[in-house]
Amino acid sequence: MRLTRRLVRHDLHIVADNSIGEASAGDNRQVCAAHGAAYVRLPTNPWTARNPSRSHGAALNWMWHNILKPAAPAAFGFLDQDLFPTKPCDPFEPLENASFHGDLRRAGSRWYLWAGYCFFRFDAVGRKPLDFGLDWFAGLDTGGANWDVLYRDVDPNTVPQRPITAFAALPGVELRRAYCEWRGSWLHEVGLDGDLSLKAKKREAVLRLLAPALEVPPGSARQGN
Repeated sequence: MRLTRRLVRHDLHIVADNSIGEASAGDNRQVCAAHGAAYVRLPTNPWTARNPSRSHGAALNWMWHNILKPAAPAAFGFLDQDLFPTKPCDPFEPLENASFHGDLRRAGSRWYLWAGYCFFRFDAVGRKPLDFGLDWFAGLDTGGANWDVLYRDVDPNTVPQRPITAFAALPGVELRRAYCEWRGSWLHEVGLDGDLSLKAKKREAVLRLLAPALEVPPGSARQGN
């Protein structure tokens, strides 16, 4: 949250809390208040702790129907909670020439934008029956249910992309056990992947990588209109 406030051009940062317990939700609410982010406690999700992808999709759909669509912002986007910017950036800039953009994923002849980093111009999508859920039988994860209504008639080669590089966060540990990613200048912890027994050590390694960005002087972020 500190990095988003400092480094990412935006007007409003909303944290949609899908926590299982109220204690965690209370902690998250306090952090948001301390760092100037809006906080929304999501209603009980039947998929939480049962299916992370379905739970994620249900949370995004709730935000779309109850917050974003009624507000009709010029543009909006979704970010995973374990995705961290490390340099000043403007993820809304590509929307000047595109209706949407983000990290592209493919499933056979179909494709969709990864739900952890996707941005949309409201005038291009606001009237469409969006569904940020998954289409499991077609191999499309969270966000893939938008294939029919949003992606199928668009050439994926026209969607702005950024390089994605996988790496092991812990020296001497094989990639699959300590999996992380650089997505452009953003660091993706990939918290649900890898050897969960190494989770604490992996988090320490991620924090070391983020330390230089956390030292950026306040006021260096470019705020939006």
